[in-house]
Parts: sequence; structure tokens; C-alpha cells
Amino acid sequence: MSNLSKKLGINVREYGILGALVIIIIFFQAISKGSLLDPNNVASLIQQNAYVMILAIGMTMVIIARHIDLSVGSTVGLVGGIVAYTISQWALSWPLAILLGLVVGAVIGAWQGFWVAYVGVPAFIVTLGGMLIFRGLTILLVARTISSLPTGFNAIANGSVPNWLGFAGDLDVVTLILGAVTILAFVYSSFRSRQKKAAHAEETISMGLWIGQIVLVSLGIGYLTYLLALSAGGTPIVLVIIGVLVVLYSLLMGRTVFGRHIYAVGGNLKAAQLSGVNTKRVDFMVFVNMGILAALAGVVTTARSGAAVSNAGNMFELDAIAAAFIGGTAVSGGKGKISGAIIGALIMGVLNMGLSILSVDPAWQQVIKGLVVILAVAVDIVSSRRNN
Repeated sequence: MSNLSKKLGINVREYGILGALVIIIIFFQAISKGSLLDPNNVASLIQQNAYVMILAIGMTMVIIARHIDLSVGSTVGLVGGIVAYTISQWALSWPLAILLGLVVGAVIGAWQGFWVAYVGVPAFIVTLGGMLIFRGLTILLVARTISSLPTGFNAIANGSVPNWLGFAGDLDVVTLILGAVTILAFVYSSFRSRQKKAAHAEETISMGLWIGQIVLVSLGIGYLTYLLALSAGGTPIVLVIIGVLVVLYSLLMGRTVFGRHIYAVGGNLKAAQLSGVNTKRVDFMVFVNMGILAALAGVVTTARSGAAVSNAGNMFELDAIAAAFIGGTAVSGGKGKISGAIIGALIMGVLNMGLSILSVDPAWQQVIKGLVVILAVAVDIVSSRRNN
């Protein structure tokens, strides 16, 4: 297979994940008689699955670095409990409580990163212990449900960007502007990336394929913008948060030395060490980052429910791992994209909502999602064997 064919094969695989999402959406849209893409349902889909997207970003980085984190669900519950407790019992303002929660998440990540990076305990064991430790602490802290949280705090996951520009017919003007800016940013970023590759004599896809990619993605963003502009609230605040995270982490993984080091460590640990990469520091910082993102997911989860409960975050780690694998992150490490993780999270979210609309028994929903994860990993393994 030629280098061009290999590159096109990789692109086809990446686009295949997006194509799978489109097919699943079309299927549920048809079988639910149009209910899935009701504007308010689309906004709810984003708000309900925001925690998966946030966790999937961090989990993708962890898996790329050849590790796993089983403790993120317990971290979500613990940090959510701490934030709610400090607001309720200490009368701490909710912005300061969130900041405290993020610091706690960083400390949790540093604790686990120390054992993995500097002591050499496998991440599976460390985070399995963390899952038990942090869940136990959550149960002790949140013996009773902590509710009556501030409206501003709850708006993080339930509110929408204020529409101070009014409406164009039935469409939220602020949402339309945000969508247009997103499309322009995507086009500019794609153009700059293509220019950079050309300047370094790197292979790029043909102009026709590139234009087709731009058009299809722009149409997708435009249609999502249209649906959200028709929804009751417009653009969810949590979508803006996720958008900022996607941009920041895509830049981190694609255009910084630290991002390249994560790929290097996951792709070939010995080669990375011989190249002078501080692999222990990379492993440590990957877990610190995961702790911070898990803490943010804890804030979003608590704001979404409007209360802290002892079982918050239960099984969230499986959702995050599933989203990363479905999004194309390699089981063996060294390969994966933030955008793929978000698509994987959306696939999980659409499955959840679509199956719920069809009133499928929750037990069967678990079975279906489990089969999807196995299929995604099988595709990755078969694809890797063919490439080799």
C-alpha cells in the first residue's frame, strides 16, 4: 500500500466514526418519528452528556499515554460533594467553591500520578484503589443529599447563554452568531493546518476532499446551530465550556511539546526515554490533568442535578472509557484525537437518548452499549493488524 493510500485509509477510518454517528442519528430520528432531533431534545442531549465529553477528553489523553483511570466516577462524586458542602455549610460563594473543587481534583490526580509515575504501580491498580477510596469518602461526606444550591451554580449545566440580541423570526440571534463564528474558526484552522503541511512538504489530502470535508463539517455545525437557535433556551452554557475545552486540548495535543510527548510515551516508551523525554513527568501530569477534568465533570454533574448525592458519578468511568475507544483511541496507546473522543461521547449520548425515547428497558440499553464498545475496539485491533 502506498503512503498516499495509507493516509487516505486513516482519513476514511476517522471519517467512519463521524459517519457512524450520522447513521445512528438518522436511524433514531426515523424510528422515533422525528423526536430525537427536536430542538429541545438536542439541547438536553448536550446538557445530559456534558460530563461524558469532559471526562472523555482526559481519558483519551490517559489512554494515549498507555494507562487507564478507573477512579474518575468516584472523583466526580467526591468533588461534587465537596463543592456542594462548602456552599451549603461553609457559606462559600459558588465560584470559590468551584475553584476549591478543581484544586481537590488536581491533588487527587497528583496522588495517583505519583504512584503510577514515580513508584511504578500499574495505573489499573492505583485507580482501582482510588475508585474505592474516593467513593468511600463521598459516602462519608454526603451522608444526606445536599440540595438548595445557588441558581447561578445550577445554571452552569442547566442554563443557556443570555440572548441579549433578540430573535430573527423564531431563531436565537446569539446562537446564530456563535454558530457562524464556530464555522469561520473551523475553516480558518483547517486552512492554516493545510498551509503548514504544505510548507513542510507533508502529504495532504486532495483539494477536492479537503473542500468536501470543510463543506460537510460546516453544514453539520450549521444544522446544530439552527436546532439550538430554535430551542427554548438557545445555546447551553455547558456547550460553550465544552467548546473551549475541545479547542484548548486539541491545540495542546497537536501543537505543543507536551502533547507530542504524550503520543511518544504511548507509542514507544523506550524510544521516548532514549530521546530524552521525561516520561515520569508526562505520566504524572496526565493524571493531574485527568483529576482536574474529573473535578470539572463533578461540578457539571452536581449543577445538573441541583444537589450532591453519595452515588453521583457511579459508573461514569465506563462511559468515559467507552467514548474514548469508540472515538478511535487505540487500546495499546499512542493514537487518538480529542475530536474523536467528543464524537464517541455523542454516539453514547445519542444511543442513550434514542433508546430512552423508544422506551427500551435500561438493562437492554446496557447490553447494546456494551456491544458497541466491543465492536469499536475490535475495529481498532483489526485496523492495526492490517496496517502492520
